Amino acid sequence: MKIYKIKSGIVVVENNNSYLLENEDWDIFINDDNLLVNTQSKIDRLEPITNAADLIKNEVLAPVGNQEIWASGVTYYNSKLGREEESKEAGGSSFYSKVYVADRPELFFKATPYRTVGSGGQVRKRSDSTWDVPEPELTLVITSTGKIIGYTIGNDMSSRSIEGENPLYLPQAKTYDGCAAVGPCILVTNDALPAVTKIHLKINRNGGSVFEDSIGIDQIKRKFEDLVHYLYLECSFPQGSLLMTGTGIVPSTDFNLASGDEIIITIDGIGTLHNTVA
Repeated sequence: MKIYKIKSGIVVVENNNSYLLENEDWDIFINDDNLLVNTQSKIDRLEPITNAADLIKNEVLAPVGNQEIWASGVTYYNSKLGREEESKEAGGSSFYSKVYVADRPELFFKATPYRTVGSGGQVRKRSDSTWDVPEPELTLVITSTGKIIGYTIGNDMSSRSIEGENPLYLPQAKTYDGCAAVGPCILVTNDALPAVTKIHLKINRNGGSVFEDSIGIDQIKRKFEDLVHYLYLECSFPQGSLLMTGTGIVPSTDFNLASGDEIIITIDGIGTLHNTVA
């Protein structure tokens, strides 16, 4: 089941049929440990709609209400290597190698809803950054009780120049207006994602591709339940939360995002998150 937040309500896609839920409070709707069963019960009483594709194309929003968005770091070996390289001159490379093998994961606050855009929106680079990359990430949708009820796609926009200068600058490298994109939908399932699921990143510039890569989620070192455990250990989330699970796609040091670039992130079974750089 896929759930899209749109301007006029919520579109639910199930078994090749689409349904429109109106007058739903997003925060209450999504913060439901039994979301799959309860949503199925709601659409069983509705007739399918025929204009879902147009509604999604023209009205889709980021699938977030008042939820905080958090992120995980150094959950892939590729990320460990990339962070070690960018922070080598600052003497911070050992921190990344240590957190990769530690019991406690790296978790950090990423964005508030108003600093986040949905598919079709513009993400931003910091004006004081000289080296910027997108970070395509499988993103967990979690209820207030800590239950994972779905998955979406996240883009953790990052300033590698600022973080590389000093690891203590991480909040500035990660959190700013337009620093995150999520969407286009939430895949709601009671089953774990297949181990063969892949994350794909493509970046277009001036009509042509300048970067393309993919990685399997089986390369994530951490268990999702462990990430959620540490996130919820001493933090409460009354409306639930979204948690990006880290990136394993790390462009080489000679790549830098430019204004106008198209960032296309696809995760098998979920969909495609499409954004441009302001």
